[in-house]
Amino acid sequence: MKKDKKVAGDFVEVEQVVKQKEVKKEKKKDKKPGFFKRMGAKAKDIFSELKKVNWPTFAKVVKKTGIVLAVVLVFLVVIFAFDSALLELLKVIAPRSNG
Repeated sequence: MKKDKKVAGDFVEVEQVVKQKEVKKEKKKDKKPGFFKRMGAKAKDIFSELKKVNWPTFAKVVKKTGIVLAVVLVFLVVIFAFDSALLELLKVIAPRSNG
């Protein structure tokens, strides 16, 4: 008989622990907003930060783009010159045999 009471008491304690865990889970769920609400808040933050950005003028963008293209062109010419020079050097060092 004492074992039955002890088992019944243990069962009640287990039920209470399970209920407490369920209550904690429900509280955690209530604290966290939904996916779309979080994404909407983030989008709002992004747009507010983009309004604060100091955007360059069109003239500055064109000027800097021209500079980048000029530097790329200079490197293209330099690399082509080195490649051609090394190719000619290779032809002098190791000529092909015709036969």
